[in-house]
Formats: sequence, structure tokens, C-alpha cells
Amino acid sequence: METALTITRGHPLPLGVHSIDGGINFAVFSRHATRVWLLLFDDPGALDPKWCFELDPAVHRTGDIWHVYVRGARPGLTYVFQADGPFVPERGHRFNPHRALLDPYALALVNTEHWDFSILCDGWLEQHPGRAIPRAQYRVKGLIPGEENFDWDGDRHPKIPWSETVIYETHVRGLTIHPSSCAHYPGTYLGVIEKIPYFKELGITTLELMPVHQFNPRELDRRNPLTGEPLVNYWGYSTVSFFAPHAQYSTGREHGCQLTEFKAMVKALHRAGIEVLLDVVFNHTAEGNEYGPTLHFKGLDNSVYYLLPDEDKSRYINYSGCGNTLNCNHPVVRTYILECLRYWVTEMHVDGFRFDLASILGRDRSGRLIPNPPLLEAIAEDPILRGVKLIAEAWDAGGAYQVGFFPGERWSEWNGQYRDDVRRFWRGDHGMLGPFATRLCGSADLYQHSGKTPVNSINFITSHDGFTLNDLVSYEHKHNEANGEDNRDGTNENYSCNYGVEGPTDDPEIEAVRLRQIKNFLTTLFVSRGIPMLLGGDEFRRTQKGNNNAYCQDNEISWYDWTLAKKNASLVRFVRELIRLRRSHPVLTREDFYRPEEIEWFGPHGSPPDWSDGNELGACIHPDDPEEPRLCLLFNAGPGPVAFHLPPPPPNTDWHVAVDTAAEPPEDIHESGAEPPLPHPHQVTLTGRSLMILLSRPKP
Repeated sequence: METALTITRGHPLPLGVHSIDGGINFAVFSRHATRVWLLLFDDPGALDPKWCFELDPAVHRTGDIWHVYVRGARPGLTYVFQADGPFVPERGHRFNPHRALLDPYALALVNTEHWDFSILCDGWLEQHPGRAIPRAQYRVKGLIPGEENFDWDGDRHPKIPWSETVIYETHVRGLTIHPSSCAHYPGTYLGVIEKIPYFKELGITTLELMPVHQFNPRELDRRNPLTGEPLVNYWGYSTVSFFAPHAQYSTGREHGCQLTEFKAMVKALHRAGIEVLLDVVFNHTAEGNEYGPTLHFKGLDNSVYYLLPDEDKSRYINYSGCGNTLNCNHPVVRTYILECLRYWVTEMHVDGFRFDLASILGRDRSGRLIPNPPLLEAIAEDPILRGVKLIAEAWDAGGAYQVGFFPGERWSEWNGQYRDDVRRFWRGDHGMLGPFATRLCGSADLYQHSGKTPVNSINFITSHDGFTLNDLVSYEHKHNEANGEDNRDGTNENYSCNYGVEGPTDDPEIEAVRLRQIKNFLTTLFVSRGIPMLLGGDEFRRTQKGNNNAYCQDNEISWYDWTLAKKNASLVRFVRELIRLRRSHPVLTREDFYRPEEIEWFGPHGSPPDWSDGNELGACIHPDDPEEPRLCLLFNAGPGPVAFHLPPPPPNTDWHVAVDTAAEPPEDIHESGAEPPLPHPHQVTLTGRSLMILLSRPKP
């Protein structure tokens, strides 16, 4: 017997879909709509709705919220909205009653694997005059999820202190999709679970996942000019649905399984003591500019959700570089973002967020940066979010650069200045001793003035955005031809060096320098105060073949080739021991800046360094705890050998070698307690482009 559905007034809150007493309540925001319809489908693959309910504004509207209760509706049905109202683009209104609109609060979408954005653009009818909008626009729909039955089994947030945090940035699909991963569920949330033993052995504490909110991989309309293959949105920085996990990262065994499989991933990582941070993209959406598709916000209330120029609201302000900018500090949008973050913390159990182009979140409705942005303050002070990690990419494409000045003490920041100064020092650039020393010590010049500490600095050498570490020492120029943009995309200034040959080489001398530089970068990262972030695969020399903007490369350019982990097992060991070394010396991870008496700087001759010149630097670190060894850090970024005269170790101790990046494995790094004594107690010669870490041990 066919299910009979009836509707009543329903409730305006909460927004989205919620099961109530044998039916489903639907609620959606639209201030300027004059008519709203709810369309329900009994088959997720259907292109024609089974039920269509027009909402009577006298009954089904409270303020700006349209709502309806559908008795007899059940989990498993799918749905979209349609909305009518003014179509006056110059005033910011783009209502079209024929457009299928996704619910901004949808928890899962179906049929996203064959999404065609082209038929969802306002220009479609202009390109095909006289034709009706295709029924295929109804292919992708929101899913009414089943009752909550996931067994979290007492899951708890690991709550790793900032001082103990080691971040590993990775991509859900790229991590295990390559056949060499040997994953049973390659490219999925469940595939991440299969790499937990590797993460544990490496020693990282926190996974930072590139976007997992639903996006359309097929939104690009370009092809790889080298192969002719279609290019895709691989990274996912073009969100469609902020509440919904990306369906293509699930096994696809049933509609909605992305919800349970994401939760299973988080649960397994937590059981292993590993946190989960999400890279969230609240600065723009996949709807793009005036030529982009209408998916939800444009058709529900374009003038509320987006920043539009006063002089012509048919266009979009573009501080994101991606076509549009969310109106983040409008109260409605601000509430939406807060509710989304709370959902991912309370229902999906994530441990924090990295906010892409976060400076946009501090712009008002005119696009101006404001001193105390309501959204940023609300996120930092929200009672539900108080226990999670917050990381800002403290810049945007509109010219804002707020590293060291991002509003709010709770916010840590991707320290782009750290990346650039450390790269330039090890490249041998002139005048980098002072900046390098400052970054090593936690970037007090950036953070101390506002009462922040080293834990506000997320230190990194590489990230998804740019060269991998292997490519940083193998290429002097980007090689993005495969992206189909004539190599114009991606940054031109990488502060990289190839040491004689562009790209791969069999020259043993060049390879030796490259490997030393990789170890130099990694060691610098893990002995710097602040929070280290390792780009996934850098520990085994993952390469993108010189592509520094591989956002559209869902292929071996981006995928993790796990044969490299075996080939470069000694480097993986090196990173593992670096993380252990960092943990075993609390002086490196303290949450405040070095006091003058804690660190002593010197040049090769033992006298104070000439901060204006040279590429050689020494630092002797004096821990407060007398039981903790003293550390001596020696850096030589020049091409030739340098002899260092050493400061004396504490009484009744000798200097022992913990790290020597010029030595062959396993002598390049030693386990704690197994460090050999320095042959000459007062002097040591460093190979060109190398570093050493010495520590004091009691005399035998």
C-alpha cells in the first residue's frame, strides 16, 4: 500500500530535517521568498518527485523560516526545495521557481557521483532557448538519514595539549587510493583507519584532513593538455554542503553510509589516541560568481548569504579568489556557521578545525576587516566549541595578511612567515640568521605583542598548497602544465632550489645534498617552539613532479605512493626519532617564549654571531630542570664545511651527538640514551648544508 503523507504546520526550529513522532519536520530559511515548495522522492534515483507540497506562508512561515511537518515521511526519503520570489539580480535577488534547491542543513547528499553543474547555471536557458530545465537537476538530493544508531562505545576526545601536538596534514582519498597502499577500502574514510598503525609508529598526534564536506569533483570543465583527461576538483576547496560528509570518500555500499563510515573513522582514530581536525572552507561556496550554478544559497536568499557590491548586486565580491565570498558576519550566516561547527563536534566528534582563508571571516558586510569580528569571537567563545582546537589561515585573496595579528587569543595560525624564513635560511639567502633564530624560538616578534604564545604558531615547511618537501629541494620552478592554465597558477616564489638539476637525478652528489636539506628542514621543524605540522608523505619523499598547485590532479601526481615509504625507510625512521626527540626534551615544547638566560647564541668561533651576515649559527639551550640535558644546536646553511668552537657542557658532562644530518643512517639520528660522545669535546666541523644537535650526558 502506498504511504499517505499529510502535512501540518510544523516547527521553525531546529533548521533542517528532524524526525518527530512518526514523521519528519522540515525547516529552511528564506527572507525574501514569496513561495516555497518541498519536493519528496521515494526513490533516491528518481528524477520526478513523488510528493510536492507548497507551503502556505500564513501557516508554514514564522519570521524568515519556512517549515512543515510531514506525517508519514520516513528516513530514506530524499528531498529538495524550490523557492519563488523576485528575480532582480541588480538588487541581489536570484529566485527561480524552477530550480531544485538543496537544504543548506542537509546531513547527506545522494547521487553526487554524476553531478552536472552546467544545467544548474542561470545561463543554461540562454544557451538552450526554448528548452525546459532538465529533470536531471533533481538527480542530487538531500537524504533524510535514519535514526541515530551509531555505537560510539564511550568515545572521548583525546584532548592532546597544544604543547604535545604534532599535526599530520593529509587527504582522505590520496592517502590510500594508490594500489601501493594495499588498503581494503582505498580512498575512503575506512582506508584512513587502515593507516592508524603507521600513524602510531610515526608518532603524530593529530590528523588534519583536507576538506571532507560534500563537493563536486566534476565541477571543472578543463582537460589536462598533456593527456587529454578531464581535470577534477581533487582537493575539495569548493564546498556544496557544509553539514554533509563527502559521499565519494565512503564505500558507497548504501545511501548515507558516508555518515556511519566517517564516524567509524573518528572513533578508530580516537581509540588510537589521535585527534581529527577538519579543514573547513567557510569563505566561499561552489556556487561561484554570477555565471556559476544555483545550488541552495543563491536560490534561497542570495542577498543575505553573499557579499555583493553596492553599485551592482548582480555581481559578487571575490575575496576568496573563487568567485564569491560568504557574508560571514551577517547574523543569519554567522548562526549557520556556528551550528555547523557544533554539529561536527557534538554529532561527528571531531576535535577542531583549520579555517581556510580565515581573514574573510573577519570582514563585515561591506567587506572591511573589523577589529573584533562577531563570528570569530563567537566561535572562540562558544560554550560547545571551547574545548576544540582552532587554526586560522590568517590571510585571504582580498589582500588581508594577519599572521601574528589574527583576532582572538584562542586562535592558532598557519605561520607563513615561519615557512618562508626557514626555506630562505636553508637555501642560503643573505641576512637570514636573525629571522631564522626568531622562527626557531616561536616567533615572538609576531605573537608576543598581543599576549599570544608559541602555541599560536602552527609551524610548517610545506603544506598541501605548494611544493612537497622533496620537490622543494628538487625544483627551482613550478611545473603546473598539467593543470591546463599555461603554468600561470600556483605561486611563483617558492624559495626552493634544485642543487644542479631540475627534477629527478641519478647524480649521487646532488641526491646527497637534497637528502641533507630534507633532514635539515625536518629537524628545524621539530626543534622549533610552536606546533609542528608535517605534510603527509614528506617523511618518505612524496613528489608531485614539480606541481605546486595540484588541486585538480586526482592521479599519481597527488596520490601517496607507499613504495616510497619502503624505499626511503631510513628517512621515515629519521622523522620518527625526531618526534621522539622533541617529546623527550620538554624545553623544546614549552608554551612560552625563551627567556634570555635560557638560550645562548654563538657563531662558529664561539663569539656572538654577526646577525647581519653569514649562514652559520649555534644555540645552546639551558633547561630550567637540572635533570634535563642541555642542548646545543648547530646550523650550517652554507655550501662549505664550517668548524664550530663549542661552549662547555655542564660540569661532569660531555657533549653527545643526537642528530647529524650529514651522517649516513642510522648514524644520522640516535635513540635517546644511545647518543655517542662527540670525539672532540671543544670543536666540531659541520659539512656544508647540514646541522647537528648535541646534548649533554653525564661522564662515564
